[in-house]
Amino acid sequence: MDDLAPTDLKSVLHSKRANIYYLEHCRVLVNGGRVEYVTDAGKRSLYWNIPIANTTSVLLGTGTSITQAAMRELAKAGVLVGFCGGGGTPLFAANEVDVEVAWLSPQSEYRPTEYLQAWVKFWFDDELRLYAAKQLQAWRLQRLQTEWNARALREAGFAVDLARLQALVQQFTPRIANAPDVTALLTDEAQLTKALFKLAVDAVGYGEFTRAKRGTGTDAANRFLDHGNYLAYGLGATATWVLGLPHGLAVLHGKTRRGGLVFDAADLVKDASILPQAFLSAMRGDDEQQFRRQCIEALTRSESLDFIIDTLKHIAVTTVQRANASAPPQEPGA
Repeated sequence: MDDLAPTDLKSVLHSKRANIYYLEHCRVLVNGGRVEYVTDAGKRSLYWNIPIANTTSVLLGTGTSITQAAMRELAKAGVLVGFCGGGGTPLFAANEVDVEVAWLSPQSEYRPTEYLQAWVKFWFDDELRLYAAKQLQAWRLQRLQTEWNARALREAGFAVDLARLQALVQQFTPRIANAPDVTALLTDEAQLTKALFKLAVDAVGYGEFTRAKRGTGTDAANRFLDHGNYLAYGLGATATWVLGLPHGLAVLHGKTRRGGLVFDAADLVKDASILPQAFLSAMRGDDEQQFRRQCIEALTRSESLDFIIDTLKHIAVTTVQRANASAPPQEPGA
């Protein structure tokens, strides 16, 4: 029987894929038609298969290399590849897709243009772009409320005060809806995030906590937040690639930064899935591998990539509908 190459298999839809890989101290290559990573065990080499048809993104950390053949197969399967430092952060790549969060995107001329056309139809209008940003933050709040009340999270020990959470949602929902501009919306987002950190600290009994800038945090929770956020960025980059949306067409985070839309997309699930796990793992004394596994399980269990894709599609469609409804009627024959 002939070997069955991965490219002969039907690729799983990105929104249904289960795997995100972080690899270090290994070689990624093609062996017998399969993409594998190789680790050394004394005088032996151990080969581990990467199921590329069911993988969204691969992070290559310290001491890794990848062959041209492997990149070709990953690109065919639509897997995003990112190069990063030890522990999954910081993320960098020889590519100008983004500024702070850079990914090597698979090349394809046949991705859909439907949502790109909808996105650019409203993106150059400040009022409509603000409307899209408000939708994004409203969906973020809804997701947060759902996930923080999930049974799996409570059983893991994240006993958040649901009354305080509900009060926060009720407080920020009208503020988001009535924000006069993006600056006010970003200010609301910062205040909400600070309040969520306080809720999470109290839920697990973490004690004193101050969110530090990337690379400056010395406590476990800060390190896990940095690490886990890059997993969310991977999903954001995958979702925008699937929909054919350029990363520079952000609605909230930095119109002048090429990777802003990845940050926007990741915001939909970062607080909901990554934030509580960072504090849970810090309290348990997990190492980075254990934390990463828990995050990936949480993102998969909650179908986070599916949610990001569906939300971006919804925002594109509803914002264009608003644009069409507010457009003045054209003269006959115009």
